[in-house]
Amino acid sequence: MFFHLQLERNITLEPKHFGARMREVLEAKLKHEVEGSCTGRHGFIVLVTRLASVGEGKITTDGTARATFHIKYDCIAFRPFKGEVLDAVVTQVNKFGFFAEAGPLQLFVSNALITEDMKFDSSGENCYVSEDQQIRIQRDCEVRVRIVGMRIDANDIFCIATIKDDYLGLIGFSSAQDGMDL
Repeated sequence: MFFHLQLERNITLEPKHFGARMREVLEAKLKHEVEGSCTGRHGFIVLVTRLASVGEGKITTDGTARATFHIKYDCIAFRPFKGEVLDAVVTQVNKFGFFAEAGPLQLFVSNALITEDMKFDSSGENCYVSEDQQIRIQRDCEVRVRIVGMRIDANDIFCIATIKDDYLGLIGFSSAQDGMDL
């Protein structure tokens, strides 16, 4: 799920950046530090949309003449929830299940959470194949999954997912597999 949030952060600038373009430098440094980062509380910060306010700079006491600015900013964050349905791309397949990515989010679908008619096949490229050979889940396939469990750390989120429910499973192939039909 995506959210539009207002967050805060302190940014420290070197004296060479003080001047007419200081706000632009602060925004660039903020984007560099927070875009693509993850917090357990807010999820993955996808994009900084605007600077809401920039506080007055406070000179640091370490003798370097740097200044620290308190910044409030608006951003778009991606945070998954248990029960949420996501489309993901398979990155690795092994006999225990498969790993997939939904944007920055890492997912694992274990054997127990794959439909009973799918069997692991290690001849050639590792994959899961249906009994009628019509469905093949392998690296670079697109799958629809439901999140059934999450591990949230201070700087990362990892999910366990299933493809056992209705309307879940293989939905297509990524561009790496052009020409293959379902």
